[in-house]
Amino acid sequence: MLEAGHEVALVLTQPDRPAGRGMPTVASAVKQLAQARGLELYQPETLKGSAEQARVAATGSDCLVVAAYGLLLPPPVLRLAPLGALNIHASLLPRWRGAAPIQRALLAGDAKTGISIMQMDAGLDTGPVLSQQALAIAPQEDAQSLHDKLAALGARMIVAALEDIARGRARAVPQPADGVTYARKIGKGDTVIDWTASAVHIERAIRALRPAPGASTALRGTALKLWRASVDHAHGAAGSVLEASPAGIVIACGAGALRVTELQRAGGRRLAAAEFLRGQRIEPGERLG
Repeated sequence: MLEAGHEVALVLTQPDRPAGRGMPTVASAVKQLAQARGLELYQPETLKGSAEQARVAATGSDCLVVAAYGLLLPPPVLRLAPLGALNIHASLLPRWRGAAPIQRALLAGDAKTGISIMQMDAGLDTGPVLSQQALAIAPQEDAQSLHDKLAALGARMIVAALEDIARGRARAVPQPADGVTYARKIGKGDTVIDWTASAVHIERAIRALRPAPGASTALRGTALKLWRASVDHAHGAAGSVLEASPAGIVIACGAGALRVTELQRAGGRRLAAAEFLRGQRIEPGERLG
C-alpha cells in the first residue's frame, strides 16, 4: 500500500509478545516496518473500549485494511471508516472461514486455495467478497511456503481492490450459502500424530504444521517432532518402526507407511535422519506414540 502511494494514517499491530528460544519480547514485522517508515503506531490489547475506538476514529481514515490481525474488530470499529474494513483472507471463501485457513487447506489435501478480499461484517469471515484469486497448492507445499505465496498475492490484490474502490469499479458479492467450512485454530491436539491414520494424512499434517508448531509423537516416552517425511508403501502395525537407516526411519501407519527424513528430540535441534540415528539408536519393531 505504501509503494502504491496510499497514505497510511495509523498502523495497528498486537502488543509485543515473547517468542523464540529464551522467549524474549519481540516486535512484530508490522511494527518494525512501521517504525522504519516513520508511521504512527498503535498496539492496543483490545479494540472493545471507547478510548481505543476513539484513537482509530481520530485518524479520519477512508478505509481500514486488515490482514491476520488476530484481534476481534467489534461492530463500532467496522463502522469507523466510510468505506468500511477490508480483510485479506487466505482462502477461497466461503471455504475455510476462520483462524487457520492455510493449515486446514493443507490438512484437507486441497488442490488449490487463494485470496479473498472481503468487506468485513460482524460475522466470522462472512462478509461480501470484492475479489478472489486462486492459487494451486504444490505437492510438497508447507504452511510457510504457502503463506509466503499467499502474502505476495494478497498484497497485489489489496492494492488493486483499493484502486477499484477509488474509481467506483468495486462490486461486493455476497458469499454463497453452499461450500462453507470452518478453519478452526490449530490446537495442541492437532499436533499429535495418530499413527492409525493413513500415511497420506500424516504426511499432510507434517507439512501443514511446519514450521510451527510441528507434528509430534513420542519415542520411549520422550517427545519427538517430525519435520519432513514422504509416503512409503511398506506395511505393518500402526506406529511400529519398520526400518531405521540413513535413508530415513520408516514407520507403519493405518494405511501405508511414512519415511521420516528430518526429526527433532525435545530440547534438541532439527536433524536429518542419518545424523539423528548416529546419536540415538532405533530398532525395527519399536513403537512410536
